[in-house]
Amino acid sequence: MNLRRPAPTANDLALPSTARIYDYLLGGHENYKVDREAAKNMVAAVPDSPTAVRSNRAFLYRAVRFLAGEAGITQFIDIGSGLPTQLNVHQVAHGIRPDAHVVYVDYDPLVNAFGNALLSTSETVSFARRDLRLPGEVLGDPQVRKLIDFDRPVAVLLIAMLQFIDEDEDPNSIVAQLLDALPSGSYVAISHVVDEPRTRAIAEVQQRANTHAWTPRSAERIRRFFDGLELVEPGLSVACRWRQDPDIPMLPRPADLPILLNPDGTEQDVDWLLAGIGRKP
Repeated sequence: MNLRRPAPTANDLALPSTARIYDYLLGGHENYKVDREAAKNMVAAVPDSPTAVRSNRAFLYRAVRFLAGEAGITQFIDIGSGLPTQLNVHQVAHGIRPDAHVVYVDYDPLVNAFGNALLSTSETVSFARRDLRLPGEVLGDPQVRKLIDFDRPVAVLLIAMLQFIDEDEDPNSIVAQLLDALPSGSYVAISHVVDEPRTRAIAEVQQRANTHAWTPRSAERIRRFFDGLELVEPGLSVACRWRQDPDIPMLPRPADLPILLNPDGTEQDVDWLLAGIGRKP
């Protein structure tokens, strides 16, 4: 596999980081001026970007709640986890199953530094610095092997991650290799941006900012990531409407960013982010 984009190093702080941009758009504080400027350029190009980020995080919450609750999953691998923020996977999972094991995986050294410091005393939660484009290394990482029993069902979370894998990096093969390692009854949760003018505009901003630009895909192309899996109801849908729950509030956003409202004063939905969960038979 051709890794055209090397993993960032600790010396990359002068460049915007996808993880830190995401943190800023979620109202976090682990970001720098260069990240905030890149985020504001994204919002200038596509004003509903902050809503999409918060909608994606809310889907993650609902997905983990379903997996730990209704599906009975006690093992989670969150690949491309980003910086610790609100509604982290282990917090949601432990609220339902206190014995749940969670491994966060990310190739960003800053993410690992924060994660290891935050979770240094936990026996059921860990971080692994690995690259999704090398699934064999993810699956074989000592932290993953320490906490995850591959003889029992596992939930793999690919939340807004596959969009950063180019077609020539064969994302379907990556998903297939992850699935091959999972036993029957395991699940994969995926969210992904749809190919349309707004997401292409953001990709152009990402390229100009010298950060990793995503690869938006059609709904049918995204659906192919679930080949061989049983889609959980309601199937692949707009992320904010996947098992929508009015009792789950949208996460905060930076006060200096705009919010798009409907005529009745409610926040506009984002229709260019799809999400779904598949079960391995």
